[in-house]
Amino acid sequence: MKEILDISLENEMDLVLAHRRSMQVGEQLGLTVATRTTFATAVSEISRTAIEYTDNGRLNILISGKYPRYSLYARVVFDSDQTFRATDEGFFYAKKLLPDFSFSSSGNAYVIEMGLGLPRSLKLDETKLSALKLFFENVIPLNAYEEIKQKNFQLHRLTGEQEEEIRMRRDLDEKKSEFISVASHELKTPITVVKAYTQMLKLLKDQYTDKVAGVIDKLDVQTTKLSLLAQQLMDVSKVENGSLLYDLVDVDLNEFVNETVTMLSNVHSSNQINISLGTPCRIMADPLRLEQVLTNLLGNAVKYSARNAAIDIETVLSETGDSVIIKVTDCGIGMSSAGIAKIFDKFYRMDDVTTSHPGLGMGLYISSKIISEHGGKIWVESTLNQGSTFFFTIPVQTV
Repeated sequence: MKEILDISLENEMDLVLAHRRSMQVGEQLGLTVATRTTFATAVSEISRTAIEYTDNGRLNILISGKYPRYSLYARVVFDSDQTFRATDEGFFYAKKLLPDFSFSSSGNAYVIEMGLGLPRSLKLDETKLSALKLFFENVIPLNAYEEIKQKNFQLHRLTGEQEEEIRMRRDLDEKKSEFISVASHELKTPITVVKAYTQMLKLLKDQYTDKVAGVIDKLDVQTTKLSLLAQQLMDVSKVENGSLLYDLVDVDLNEFVNETVTMLSNVHSSNQINISLGTPCRIMADPLRLEQVLTNLLGNAVKYSARNAAIDIETVLSETGDSVIIKVTDCGIGMSSAGIAKIFDKFYRMDDVTTSHPGLGMGLYISSKIISEHGGKIWVESTLNQGSTFFFTIPVQTV
């Protein structure tokens, strides 16, 4: 069957549309006035009965069959708690007008179909039927009510499409999160075993040559990178599931920053790291998670800066004094405004560094979530080819 029209049956105004559009279908097909009136009257009777008891009915005008024999049908479907029977007055009258009539129900759902055969003299074919459907898709509204109805339908359709897209994206994100969680847990065990064997080999350094020692050192470095990536994957999964836990304790911020950066300076010995500590203050924070943020920001500063380039770490109280600002400044490659806008997005990496600098784009995303969960904010200021400054704030404990 080819659907020509679809009209929702919600109120008495729709009866006007049902009758006039049914008449118009008959006119476009070339039916006689008597035939199209008979068809439209039967459609109106069934539509009226449906509207009396429900506001969820739908009327479909369809053409069935194939060349050269076609039939014109109307189908009314609706749900109602009211019990209907084929002997209903409206049904009875419509059946007298169109003997090709069927009535079926399943629970509270009802379907009524009625139709008539179309004469061969109309010389219908698939091309003419397609043109008929196109005509009603572009037909001018009969009145202001139908115009509003069409606009509401388009709005609901767009809303439905957007909701479906959101649902699909949510399902995809859930599947991605599930995969990441499973993959990270599965990776963690073999990485830990490899790391343990590597450490055992390093303890036996007197039993092999310097060349072998160099290979083992490289293996140890790469295993550490793999372990970090697996941990980041696990953290992303926990962030998505809302299960990233925090152990908040009282922390002397300046002391914490000094100890953490001093430790990291040994790891990044190829760069000069300067520390400038402001007014002492205390915060409530998870030291391990805060260390994770500083490690990530400092690691990125080193990664995207030249060897021996200076990196500055600074703490300063905000103007209002209710939070402390931590700054990490480098003189590296910087980033464009487009990069700044997306830099904290999950898995985002700038196009010009994907091949030159390894990474998955998870560190800043995780860091932003950690800072947010601490009640702070994180942002970046950057100039392309000149460097970047990452800022984050943490609320200060009041005395």
